[in-house]
Amino acid sequence: MPDTFERIETKASLSVAETGEITGIAWPFGTVDLEGDTITKGAFDRPASLPMLAEHDAAQTIGIWSEITETDEGLHVKGKLLIHDVPRAREVADQIRAGEIGGLSIAFVTKSAKRYQKGREITELSLREISVVKAPCNPGATVRTLKSAPTIKENSSVEKEEQAQEVKTQPPANDQPQVDLKAFNRVVERLDKLEAKGFLGTPAIAHGENVEKKAFTTFLQGGGIDRKALTVANDAPGYVLAPEEFTNEFIRNLVEFSPVRSIADVRPAGSHKIVVPKRTGITNAAWRGETAARTASEPAFGEMEIDIKEINTFVDLSQWMIEDSANVLSEVELALVEDFGAKEGLAFVNGSTAVEPQGFMQEATVAHTLNGHATNLSADALIRLMYAMPATYRNRGTWVMNGTTLAAVRLLKDGQGNYLWQPSYQAGQPETILGRPVVEMKDMPDIASNAFPVMFGDFKAGYRIYDRVELAMKEDPYTQATNGMVRFHARKRVGAAVVRPDVFRKLRMAAA
Repeated sequence: MPDTFERIETKASLSVAETGEITGIAWPFGTVDLEGDTITKGAFDRPASLPMLAEHDAAQTIGIWSEITETDEGLHVKGKLLIHDVPRAREVADQIRAGEIGGLSIAFVTKSAKRYQKGREITELSLREISVVKAPCNPGATVRTLKSAPTIKENSSVEKEEQAQEVKTQPPANDQPQVDLKAFNRVVERLDKLEAKGFLGTPAIAHGENVEKKAFTTFLQGGGIDRKALTVANDAPGYVLAPEEFTNEFIRNLVEFSPVRSIADVRPAGSHKIVVPKRTGITNAAWRGETAARTASEPAFGEMEIDIKEINTFVDLSQWMIEDSANVLSEVELALVEDFGAKEGLAFVNGSTAVEPQGFMQEATVAHTLNGHATNLSADALIRLMYAMPATYRNRGTWVMNGTTLAAVRLLKDGQGNYLWQPSYQAGQPETILGRPVVEMKDMPDIASNAFPVMFGDFKAGYRIYDRVELAMKEDPYTQATNGMVRFHARKRVGAAVVRPDVFRKLRMAAA
């Protein structure tokens, strides 16, 4: 049997069969299967013989593959269906003739492979068994097999000849059937050899094995268990009999980030720089009499530029980890998504350097309202801040603050003793402060002297995010190959800036 910790894979291609004798191409070279994998010539270890199973079911051994050879075309196999000894083998032969089943599927353990964005190029593997299947993974092999092996048709001369031979050798109805004992003994001898190699049944006990392994093997063979001999304590430290269990679950740390994207104006970008035209002045209309001279107006226009920035990193993983762990790549991708999201959210709030998107808290032209006290949050100040905004933007505004500030706001009351903060009584609706929604952003400043812990404004109108390249991960299997590592490069390009400072207002923690 294959090692418990080995990853067994299956690949398939179509084949044809004659009665009893079966030949086919188990893998055609130069093709890609439905999973995106390809196997190169010379990758197969080509054992002298392999078990023939039905649908990779170890309980359905239907024959033996006795010839396994590589050609320029692919991996060719030839074997024998045990149609005279195994009922399931006869059923499979009938299904092949009827066209109900016609595929060959290989089970193997990958030894060496190059991983690409979709699929792999497998350069070394160890075959475990070859099954006859209904749904091959490599459907393109069908035509090749027809070229190299005859298809059994209902009225073909081959079948007629075989039927004639069967009639000649069929015993009378009342006599016992004649069995070719020499041929049968050869089949049994081959099955015994396969079982001894570990392909079928339970593993044989080698000379000199300890009492725990013998007890474990006896238990597998249905002979009971010696509870005194077989204990996990006696098995330490190797845990050969009771191996440690590994799950596919990863225990992840909590990653939080500011949800600026949910309230800002997010747009795609087609270049490294976005030029946004803006009006800096309006016309100068005036009331005049019927015949009074008109005055000219010259509205002023300008433009602002938003540069696209890049965030990137790389991760090195060992080739063994990629091959042996079922979901390590998905976990790395998830970790990158969380890391990029957290760094991006921080930049959208407080980004101030030349290589970051501009944070809305770093826009110097945004007006502010004084709190009236350096450390104690004032309910009156929040009311003044909100109504200092033009009504158009006030009615579309959103409060943003971190959790510590939000906790302080929840304790504030107006002059009538009503809490400024109101909970959400409807699923999917946000909490509100003075009737407007509040969004918690962990990267907002804390309450402190001269700090700006609260921002209110119309983020859809005032803060713009441009996405140039979404988070992308590219595999580099070459530069670290000499160290047995594969490098994965991750990058994202995004730009952001305040385009309308007049739609925002901040609260400053100061007395005057």
